[in-house]
Amino acid sequence: MSAGALLVHGYHRGAEDAEIYDPGILKILDPALFPRNSEFFQSHAHLTLYPNFVAACVRITHLPFAFVLFFLHVTTIFLVLLACWKLSDELFSDLRARWAGTALVASLLTLPVAGTGLYILDQYMNPRGIALFAALFALLGAIKRKYFQTALWTLLATPIHPLMAVFGLTLVLIFVWLRDFRRTPAAAACFFPLGALFAYPSESYRRAVLTRGDYFLLRWEWYEWLGLAAPMVLLWWFGRLARKQGMQTLALLCDALILFEAVNFAAAVVVSIPPRLVGLAHYQPMRCLHLVYVFLALIGGGFLGQWVLRDRAWRWMVVFVPLCTGMFYAQRQLFPATEHLESPWKAATNDWLRAFAWIRENTPRDAFFALNPEHMRLPSENHHGFRALAERSMLAEISKDYGVGTMFPNLPLVEHSEEQLNAQRGWDHFQATDLERLHRDWGVDWVVLDQTGVIGLDCPYSNRTLRVCRVSETSPAADDKD
Repeated sequence: MSAGALLVHGYHRGAEDAEIYDPGILKILDPALFPRNSEFFQSHAHLTLYPNFVAACVRITHLPFAFVLFFLHVTTIFLVLLACWKLSDELFSDLRARWAGTALVASLLTLPVAGTGLYILDQYMNPRGIALFAALFALLGAIKRKYFQTALWTLLATPIHPLMAVFGLTLVLIFVWLRDFRRTPAAAACFFPLGALFAYPSESYRRAVLTRGDYFLLRWEWYEWLGLAAPMVLLWWFGRLARKQGMQTLALLCDALILFEAVNFAAAVVVSIPPRLVGLAHYQPMRCLHLVYVFLALIGGGFLGQWVLRDRAWRWMVVFVPLCTGMFYAQRQLFPATEHLESPWKAATNDWLRAFAWIRENTPRDAFFALNPEHMRLPSENHHGFRALAERSMLAEISKDYGVGTMFPNLPLVEHSEEQLNAQRGWDHFQATDLERLHRDWGVDWVVLDQTGVIGLDCPYSNRTLRVCRVSETSPAADDKD
């Protein structure tokens, strides 16, 4: 099932948030990398042991970095599905329900979680996957009253992804409270540092954070509100069905999930309205939906297998073949210009990734690059991060570096990124004098340009789409070489 999930959802090293996490690992493995602008990823790396964990795996196994990330990603898929299987064993007595619930989770790993910018599990290795299976195993321990097991899994998740670990712990506390104590679960609000209530961020930070619509409930689209409300209705219905069937643990879990979402919804409303609380918005209380969606698939699939699919093979085919085909198609639309499985043992065919690979192998480790600050948004680039794949420093880009600043209201990251982005304003119309200005003002000594861009530069690498060129205040003319 893990192998099938990998084939359906694909694998894309260095994509999306890997641009934040992977350079932190590479910096540990080779401190000489990223001498410039490392604060844009080190701000995250300093809050988690995830980079240290992956770096240790590389050193212990003596495998290339790309291979270690791939094997860790496959292992994460396996552990998420294993946790789902073991949870379904506690929730359902019917074997077909267990298989169907776990299979539905496997089929929907890249389902977008409403309004949060998350998937159930990303198409690349990152700490959220570890926090997810740890949270599932922690809840399993609470269901079985094995609280030492719960504590161990929570302790594993916390240094890897502190925020997601708190969501998992909150769900555990609410479940235990409903079952055993019925006391107010004060820990439900523990992810709000009280000190931030009195922090009034800078105007630059306010401008940046207000560009993040997923932080503020009042800026969600109607379909995102539907993705928020529908789970509560479905969980209420599942709870009623469970009680009628005498499935008390399942009914209790549905109640806990409803309360879990309601508490976080209330917190999200609070931080979305008063301007003074804008500094709290980056905690994104509605990321609780990440766990809610996992259990929606697990419980919904369980009922589907028990009452509809049963032992009819054709019914399983009718449900899962179109579903997996649709998820596969959606991933191909999201990453149309790259291989579906960007395996570490196969050379890239995408021109951007080929250029990044050349840079990694042929430029000095202290090289400082500039490239289109919106390159991750270009259709041909497919959301891949330059630092994660080229392993070189670069001027700030808008997709991740600007967004990273919104996670740290007490650091001047937004101001730094704005200053560098302003220096790159009008990139599509840059001439040689603009590149010389970047060299003079910022120390940029290499650039990645379109084939139709500035002429008269020394460009030791080019392909159909891009050129990699040296920059100086008096760049010598040179013919492009392939």
